Amino acid sequence: MDEHDRLAEQFEAHRTRLRAVAYRMLGSISEADDAVQEAWLRLSRFDASAVENLGGWLTTVVSRVCLDMLRSRRSRREESLRVPEPIVGREDRTDPEHEALLADGVGLALLAVLETLSPAERVTFVLHDTFGVSFDEIAPIVGRSPAASRQLASRARRRVRGAATVPDADLARQREVVDAFLAAARDGDFHALVAVLDPDVVLRADYGAVPPDASREVRGSRAVAEGALAFARRAPFARAALVNGAAGVVVAPNGRPLAVMGFTVARGKIAEIDILADPERLSRLDLVAVLDD
Repeated sequence: MDEHDRLAEQFEAHRTRLRAVAYRMLGSISEADDAVQEAWLRLSRFDASAVENLGGWLTTVVSRVCLDMLRSRRSRREESLRVPEPIVGREDRTDPEHEALLADGVGLALLAVLETLSPAERVTFVLHDTFGVSFDEIAPIVGRSPAASRQLASRARRRVRGAATVPDADLARQREVVDAFLAAARDGDFHALVAVLDPDVVLRADYGAVPPDASREVRGSRAVAEGALAFARRAPFARAALVNGAAGVVVAPNGRPLAVMGFTVARGKIAEIDILADPERLSRLDLVAVLDD
């Protein structure tokens, strides 16, 4: 085995962790893979013999790449609502790679809150609170002192604790609630829709950049129920799926994906609905397993 192959083997040993770090920072598998690939390119051009802790070096590189990507994203779409890019699978199949990415309860509810943080807050929170990286190591990544980095994490932690919804753990019960929502939408039953929604339910719909006012956030059971009635003609095309480890659906008329809907069910009611319908971002998702009959 030559030096390049040996280095590639060492890198592969860290890939799963690096993807998990990047996914939490970016909320997008495709962008996370881009960040990890960039780390490999930088490593392949670097004198790896000078690296004492390869895992730590790679985590630092991926974090810096993610920070740049977050800052670039914010400057491009600062005013646009952005739904996290979900991890989609089938409820009757276990995907070890997905399980590794979704460890520690990385549901859409948490990712939606992380989207509201500043890039530096998000990177600091993910590194420290999820992966146990010290503030001394985080400081040079975000360009702050260790004390300032600690404050960033503290602010982010308060936001997460105050806003993230804790979902019910029973997947079968989640599916019952989601199926009841879809049945009520198909039947045009407004009262049944309201009954299955939490009074303070939040719906986030990301249709992409065009038209500019299409993406929106809707709050409250009655407003969300009214919007769901407009979904009635699409409801028959909703296929059950596992969306970030929770009950969700892929809407695909004639097998053509139009949207992925993730549901956060808490205390037996739907507390959050995240709809990704941006054609460009949908095209990056691997939905073959869900749509393959």
